[in-house]
Amino acid sequence: MTTALPALSDIAEDVIPGVLRIENSDREATTPVIMDMLRSVYPHDQVFGPYCPVQAYIAAPPRDVFDYLADTRSLEEWTYSLRGFTPTETPELWQSFDRLGDQTKCFAKTVFNADAMTVDYHCAWDQGEHLWMIYLMRVVDAQVVLNKPGSVVLWNNVHHPFYDENPYPETAPANRPVWVGDFWDMFSAGHQLEMNNLKAICEYRASHGLPIKPDWMN
Repeated sequence: MTTALPALSDIAEDVIPGVLRIENSDREATTPVIMDMLRSVYPHDQVFGPYCPVQAYIAAPPRDVFDYLADTRSLEEWTYSLRGFTPTETPELWQSFDRLGDQTKCFAKTVFNADAMTVDYHCAWDQGEHLWMIYLMRVVDAQVVLNKPGSVVLWNNVHHPFYDENPYPETAPANRPVWVGDFWDMFSAGHQLEMNNLKAICEYRASHGLPIKPDWMN
């Protein structure tokens, strides 16, 4: 005779909200719950919450893709709106303009780990003292995870509280109509667009025998 395992025996029945088991919700009761979870359209907040992940396979060598991303100036090529990168007086800190905000200055510093092939962009609008907009990227050897040559690039962004309200309004251009956080609901689509840019640029160079990191960045 099989003895039942003492599952949840240390917790009183129904003390944990949201736990559905056949013991407290039979098939008939649970089926509509499952069906509701299979909707074709989901609210952005329900899917992503305070995170914005995008990813892509890129038919280009992972080390080359990493070396390209690890150079802050690559953002001039594959991002949608960051342009005009110039070095600042602070080592490794670059200034550009985010054209989404008209003449909005954007500051960026790249922190990378060559062994793990991680690339983190520490950025901020308007000022370069507090780089609170953090974009986390990792390049993975596709041979390991997809059993084929190339790269898998993972990119995540976290909803910092400052996206909801500009913490440094005194540094903003006069009469600017938007704040970077106004675009949060479009980050997933916007970042996917930029990931598509990255994929297209790297794959074009790889297929045409060009270095992924162009000569102008050397």
